[in-house]
Amino acid sequence: MKGIKNIGILAHVDAGKTTITENFLYLSNAIKSMGSVDQGSSVTDSMALEKERGISIKSASVSFNWIDYTINLIDTPGHTDFSAEVERALAVLDGVILVVSAAEGVQSHTITLWDGIKQAGIPCIFFINKIDRAGADFSNVLNQIDKELNAPVFPLYFPQNEGENNASPVFLFGNETLDSSSGRFREIALETLAEKDEEILDLYLEGKNISQDLLFEKLVQLTHKQQIIPLYCGVAKFSEGMVDLLDGVVNMLPNAANNSAAELGALVFKLEHDKTLGKLAHVRLFSGKIKSRDLIVNHTQQKEEKIAQIKKVLTGKMIDANELLAGDIGIVSGLQNARAGDVLGNPVLVPKLTQLQKPVITVHVKAKNDQQYADLAQALSILNMEDPLLGFKWFKDDRELHLNLMGTVQIEVLESILEQRFSIQAEFSDPTVIFKETPAGIAEGYIEYTMPKPCWAVMRFQIEPGETGSGIVYQSEVGVNNIFRKYQNEIENTVPKSLEQGIKGWDVTDIKITLIAGEDHEIHSRPGDFILATPMGILRALENAGTKLLEPVYKFDIKAPEEFLGAIASDLTKMRGTFKSPEFENEYVIIKGILPIATSLKYNIRLSSLTGGKGRLRKQFGGYQPCEDKHGQTREFKGVSPLNTSQWILHKRGAFKADERKF
Repeated sequence: MKGIKNIGILAHVDAGKTTITENFLYLSNAIKSMGSVDQGSSVTDSMALEKERGISIKSASVSFNWIDYTINLIDTPGHTDFSAEVERALAVLDGVILVVSAAEGVQSHTITLWDGIKQAGIPCIFFINKIDRAGADFSNVLNQIDKELNAPVFPLYFPQNEGENNASPVFLFGNETLDSSSGRFREIALETLAEKDEEILDLYLEGKNISQDLLFEKLVQLTHKQQIIPLYCGVAKFSEGMVDLLDGVVNMLPNAANNSAAELGALVFKLEHDKTLGKLAHVRLFSGKIKSRDLIVNHTQQKEEKIAQIKKVLTGKMIDANELLAGDIGIVSGLQNARAGDVLGNPVLVPKLTQLQKPVITVHVKAKNDQQYADLAQALSILNMEDPLLGFKWFKDDRELHLNLMGTVQIEVLESILEQRFSIQAEFSDPTVIFKETPAGIAEGYIEYTMPKPCWAVMRFQIEPGETGSGIVYQSEVGVNNIFRKYQNEIENTVPKSLEQGIKGWDVTDIKITLIAGEDHEIHSRPGDFILATPMGILRALENAGTKLLEPVYKFDIKAPEEFLGAIASDLTKMRGTFKSPEFENEYVIIKGILPIATSLKYNIRLSSLTGGKGRLRKQFGGYQPCEDKHGQTREFKGVSPLNTSQWILHKRGAFKADERKF
C-alpha cells in the first residue's frame, strides 16, 4: 500500500453523507451490496435508533482500500445537536469531504462545519450532491459558497441535465467542447487557481495554454496547503460521480504522516460499548505505535493503562490487528478510565479539538421508577464518558441528575438510548437555557484557613471583569517564598472548579483572577489546604463584586417573501433580537442579526407557519452577551457552597460529602 488517508464526510443533515459512504464501500468491494439510510441497512448507521430514524447520531469509522491506499473513512452526524461527534472527528482527519445539496444549498450547519474545517486547517474537497433534484441550481450553490463561505473553490465537474433523473457530472478539463455555461465554470476554476499561483497567473493573463499536468500539480499543492478546494458534483443515490470523487480523495487529499519510530501520541475520538469486549476506544495514532498488552499513559486522566486487544473495522466488520502504527485508526479495549477526547502519550503530538457548538440548554433527568435512581446515575456517568460535553452533574443532597445539551433532539435520543441500552425509562424536565455569570466590578476575597489544625492556607484574591470571550484568566503576584510553588500549582488548578457555580448558580466566565497576597506554613500547610480554601476566597470575591448574567445568542439569517417583513420584524423585536437594515433580493427580504436563544428556540416553527413554508431561518451559535436579570434566570447553589464556611470545611475534610458518587 502507498499510504493511509484518514478522511471525514461532513454535511448538514440529509445532504447524503452516509449514502456516499455506502458507495465508497461498495465500489471498493468492502461490501457486496449498498445499504440504504431510509431502510436502516447502511453499514455506518449501526445503532438501533439510527436505523429507526434514518439519521446518523454517532460518528462511525470504516476502512477500505482504493488504488493501493488504505482509506479510513469517518461518517459524521449532520444534525447540529450531535456536533460534539464532529468536533472529535475533525481532530483525527487528514482530509475532509464537505457535502452540499444542490437544491438546499449552503445551510446553517454547513457554515458552522466550514468554520470548523478552516479552524482545524484540514485540506478539503466539496461535493455538490443531488444535482438531479427539482430545484437543483449548481450555479447558485457556487455563488453561495463564494458569498457565504468565502471558499476558494475549483470546479472540476459541472452537472449535465441538472434537475432531471438523468443528471450526471461532466469533467470540465477533458477534451470535449464545452458550451458557454460550462465554459464559465472552467473560467471560475482557472481564475481561482491564478489568484493563488503566480506561474498560473502569468500563463492565464498571456492567454497561453496551461497543460493538464501543470494544472493538477498546482491544484494538489494548493489543496494540501488549504488554499484551494476542488469541487465535484453528482447524485450519490444513483452512484453518479462516486468513482470520480473517490479518485479525488486519493489524488487530492494528503496521506497521514508515518512516524511510527517516535514516541506515542494518540487521541481517543470515540467510545462505544460492546457486549463481549466491554468499553471500546476508537483511536487515531499521530506518532508511535501500540501493541496488545502494551502499557500506555493516558495523559488526560494521568493514569497508566494496559492495552488488551486491538481491532480494525475492515469491510464493515471488526477484525483482529496485531498492532496499530502512526497514521492509522483502530479500536482498542482495556482503557477502562478513558473518556472521549482523551490524549494518549505526548499531548504535544496531538491536535487540539475544534469547538463547533456549545451546549445551550440544561435538563434535570429522573427515572420513572425511583428505585432505578442509582442505575440512572451510573448510566448517565457512562454516557458522559462517551460525550463529555453532556457535563453530567449529580447533586446527591438534592437527588438531582443534570445534563447539558446542544438541543431538544438530543433529549429524544437520550431517552431511547437509556431505555434500549440500560433498560431505564427516564423523563426529562423542560429545558432551561444555560446562562453564565461575569463579575460586575472589581473586588477582593480573603480567606484564612488555619483552623481546625493541622491546616494553613492564607490567600487574598482580586477579581475583575475580563474581555468578552476571554474565559478564565488567572495570574499570581505572590512569590514562592510566601507560598511554595507546589501549593501555587494547586491553587491554579482549583480556580476553574471554583467557578463552576457563581453567586447566581451559573458558570462564571470572562473573569480575571489575581492572587495578590498569601502565605503557607512550614509545618501545618498541605496541598489539600489550598484546594479547600481557594473556592472560599474566590466566591467571597464574587459576592463582594456582584455578578451580571450572560445569555447565549444565535447569529441568524432569515430569508422570506418581503410581504412578511413587518410581521417578522415585530417577532424579532418581541424576542429581544437586534438586526441590521433588511436587504432585498427579487421578491424576498433578507434579515441578519442576533437573537437570544432563550426566546427563539422554536422560532423556525413560527416562521414556517407565518410564511406558509416560504421562509427560511438559519442559526449559528453566536457566543454570550450581557443580559438583564429580569430577562435571565438565577438558580440556587447546588451542593455545598464554599460561602457556607463550616459546612464546606466539613464536606471537604470528609465528614460531609454532598456530591460524592457511589453506585
